[in-house]
Amino acid sequence: MIKEYKTIEEVAGPLMLVRRVENVKYDELGEIELPDGSVRRCRVLEINGSNVLVQLFESASGINIAQSSVRFMGHGIQLAVSEDMLGRVFNGMGEPIDGGPRILPDKMMDIQGMPINPAARDYPSEFIQTGVSAIDGLNTLVRGQKLPIFSGSGMPHANLAAQIARQAKVINTDEDTKFAVVFAAIGITFEEADFFISDFKKTGAIDRTVLFINLASDAAIERIETPRMALTAAEYLAFEKGMHVLVIMTDITNYAEALREVSAARKEVPSRRGYPGYLYTDLATMYERAGRIKGRPGSITMIPILTMPEDDKTHPIPDLTGYITEGQIILSRELYRKNLMPPIDVLPSLSRLKDKGIGAGKTREDHKNTMNQLFANYARGKDAKELMVVLGEAALTPIDRLYAKFADEFEEKYINQGFQENRSIERTLDIGWELLTIFPKSELKRIKPDLIEKYWPYNDDGTPRRKLAER
Repeated sequence: MIKEYKTIEEVAGPLMLVRRVENVKYDELGEIELPDGSVRRCRVLEINGSNVLVQLFESASGINIAQSSVRFMGHGIQLAVSEDMLGRVFNGMGEPIDGGPRILPDKMMDIQGMPINPAARDYPSEFIQTGVSAIDGLNTLVRGQKLPIFSGSGMPHANLAAQIARQAKVINTDEDTKFAVVFAAIGITFEEADFFISDFKKTGAIDRTVLFINLASDAAIERIETPRMALTAAEYLAFEKGMHVLVIMTDITNYAEALREVSAARKEVPSRRGYPGYLYTDLATMYERAGRIKGRPGSITMIPILTMPEDDKTHPIPDLTGYITEGQIILSRELYRKNLMPPIDVLPSLSRLKDKGIGAGKTREDHKNTMNQLFANYARGKDAKELMVVLGEAALTPIDRLYAKFADEFEEKYINQGFQENRSIERTLDIGWELLTIFPKSELKRIKPDLIEKYWPYNDDGTPRRKLAER
């Protein structure tokens, strides 16, 4: 039997203290009934004997302490899950906001989830094509991987997130059709929400997407629960329905700010820059829900997106995220100012699992060699351009001028593809080969001679040797 308590002692911001409570558990869901009959939700944040501290999902305004009552539901926050979630738009607490009917659930799932047993994890090894050359060609995303995007304030990470959500797919598998996207927008503006919803509907991507929208005007507690709602939906689709699920979450910085707000309200001792000392653990409880499980066909691949305050990579949020995840994609403000989109800075970016998802049978046999050669030549080209700024172009050797030219061409043709172009991995690799023709073959020291012979685009007289891949 559910008991009702009229022992509310105090309300302070998003927190409320209830005394003389029995048999209540941490993270349990509660309901506050106001004198007018309206109900607001809360969850148990702390238990001290018979005293319980709860966190409100909605505003505390209007709560009459003497006349309001609290009841605890005996379970944590749950999400109603079903395959019918695909194509739907929900708020941060899993309630439909697209005008459609409520979901008839196959089951109710606790949003805290269960950690994947490390012994049961399967190693990520299958390529996911995003259609973005700077990712597919040089910092490859692998099924089951966690690959964050580090952006900055005002950068077009929302456009990149929408592009990946539209274009991503698993290739070279019989289960290609079982691909779904779970998109969690955390603490965004009305304009950004309209952009995501209209973009997905216009392109048809909404049909395979579960979209969670949490607005900046919503309560901080909802911001904390939104990514867990998304991951719970992803776990259902991946591990119970056998789908390959890509989870995109933007913006993790807004999530961490909400966590800091709640921590401050609880008067916890702050850690670096005011964030709670358990920020690392809290982020890990989300990130580590991605992966593959042995014996199950489905998988969860995760792309969390965060804006680095003041473009500082040492800020606690990107710093801790980097420890937990397998690499990072970094957006460059310099490329953004040059209007090169998406402005992905490939040199400091890294995918630690890229070698596991490329090569013959996965992408193409020349992928690893051409990737290494493009990295090396672009890095040397950037050095040559810096030297040219200091000493002038006349101080460069003829071969250094080629490298400087290659750096410009690489940014213009390889990185700069816009947010609407969807390139196949074959097209990405062929663009790389076209760029390498700037150099004599003797400069391609990182590519095996037999691969140069097979994939070099032109004959000695300049005529095409082979048909290049289209988009």
